[in-house]
Amino acid sequence: MHSKLIQQYGVAVLGAGPIGLAAAAQLRARGIRPTIFEAGETVGQSFREVAHVQLFSPWRYNMDGSARALLEQKGWQAPELEALPTAGELLRDYLSPLGAALAADLQLNSRVLAVSRLNMDKIKSGEREQTPFLIRVQRAGEIKTFLAGAVIDATGTWAQPNPLGANGLPAVGEVDLAARIFYGIPDVAGRHRPRYAGKTVLVVGAGHSAAGALLGLADLAATAPRTQLHWATRGDNLRRVLGGGDADQLPARGALGQRLQQLMTSQRLRLHSSFRIQSIEAAPDGLRVLADTPEGAAELRGIDEIICATGSRPDLALTRELRVRLDAWLESAEVLAPLIDPNLHSCGTVRPHGHRELTHPEPGFYIVGAKSYGRAPNFLMATGYEQVRSIAAALAGDMEAADAVQLVLPETGVCSARPVVGTGSACCVKDAQARSVGKAGCGCS
Repeated sequence: MHSKLIQQYGVAVLGAGPIGLAAAAQLRARGIRPTIFEAGETVGQSFREVAHVQLFSPWRYNMDGSARALLEQKGWQAPELEALPTAGELLRDYLSPLGAALAADLQLNSRVLAVSRLNMDKIKSGEREQTPFLIRVQRAGEIKTFLAGAVIDATGTWAQPNPLGANGLPAVGEVDLAARIFYGIPDVAGRHRPRYAGKTVLVVGAGHSAAGALLGLADLAATAPRTQLHWATRGDNLRRVLGGGDADQLPARGALGQRLQQLMTSQRLRLHSSFRIQSIEAAPDGLRVLADTPEGAAELRGIDEIICATGSRPDLALTRELRVRLDAWLESAEVLAPLIDPNLHSCGTVRPHGHRELTHPEPGFYIVGAKSYGRAPNFLMATGYEQVRSIAAALAGDMEAADAVQLVLPETGVCSARPVVGTGSACCVKDAQARSVGKAGCGCS
C-alpha cells in the first residue's frame, strides 16, 4: 500500500476550486499533509470569472463538512443555508476564507504541467506502488519538481471549453475569429454590456449556461432594443435545458427552464435547432455562420458576436504518463459513464460513489469533481464533496468510513432512460421556431 509514501511525502491536490479545497480540508482532518497546487493567483479562479452568475443550489449543497469545521474553528459563520448565492458570493464568503485557512498548504501561481512516477514512465510495473509521484510545476517562469505519496486531480474542466464545431473540432474559421467569440457566460448586465448592447448575438449550446446567457441578453434587449438574439443547438432535444419546472427540487433551476420556455414562444428569440456549425466567415455585414441541418446546408448572416456555451472537456494530457482508466467517449471515470451518459439519461443525479468507483490502475491516483464526469454536464458540487470525503478516508486507512458513501442530490424533475426530443415532441421545437418569426405554430402547448 502507499501509506508509507503518504506519510513521507503527503498528498498533492491539483486545483484550488471548491472540490480541491474540500479535499485538502478532508485530508487535514485525517492528519494527512496536503499540498495544493493552483495555477491562478487566487483560489476559486473559475468562480471569479463567472462571479455574476446565480447558482441553482442553495448554500447547504455548496459547502463541504470538513471545510466548514475548519472555518468555524476560526470564527467563521455559515451563510443562511437556504439562500442562493452567486458565484461571486460563494467565492467571497466561502472559498476565499477557506483558502486563507489552508494558506500553509497552498501554492498559488503554480501550474501543474504533468504528473508521473519518479524515474519511471507508465510502461514500467515493478515497484510502481512503492514509488512516489512526480509533479512537474511551472512557477514564475521556472520549472520545479515535487514528490507526493498520492495525487487528487481536481483541476476541473473550465479551462478547456468545447468548440463551436459540431464534430467536436473547432469550426473552420473559429480560431481566426476568436476575438468575436466568448466561451462561457458573459456578464452582459455588467462589464460585457458594451460588447452586446444593440448587437445581433448568436448563442450556441443546449445547456444551462446557454439558457443563462440567453436570459441575460433578453434582459439587456429590454433596455437596448436593437439587440437581436439567435439560439443555435446541435440537436432538437431541449428537454434537459427546459427542465422539470415545478418538479425540480432546485427551484431556481426549474425557474430557469420556465423563463427560457417563455422566451422561446415570444418573438424576441430565433431558435435554430439541429443547426450543426461547420464554418464561420467574416463578411461586410457581420459574421456568416454555415451549418448542416436535416434540410441541408444553412447559414446565418449578420451576426456581430457569438457566445459559445457548449460545455467543456477535461485536460487529458496532464496525466498521460499515469495508468488512467476513462470511459472511451465521455472521458469520465469509467464506472460513472453508464449513469451520466447524456445519450441515455436526462437525470441530474447519479448514485452515491466514492474511492472505489474513482480508483484507477495507478495506485494512489484519483480524478474528482467535474473532471471525474468528463464531458458530461450534470455535475454538482455536493457530489464532489462526498467523493473527496471517501478518498481521504481511504488514504487514511479508514475503509469503513471510505465505503460508507452517502449522497442525497436534488432531483431535476426530468429523468428518462431514453433520448427525449424537444419539450415532449419535435412539434414543440418547430412550434417555437415558427412563433419566433411571427408565424402560427403547430398547436403544441
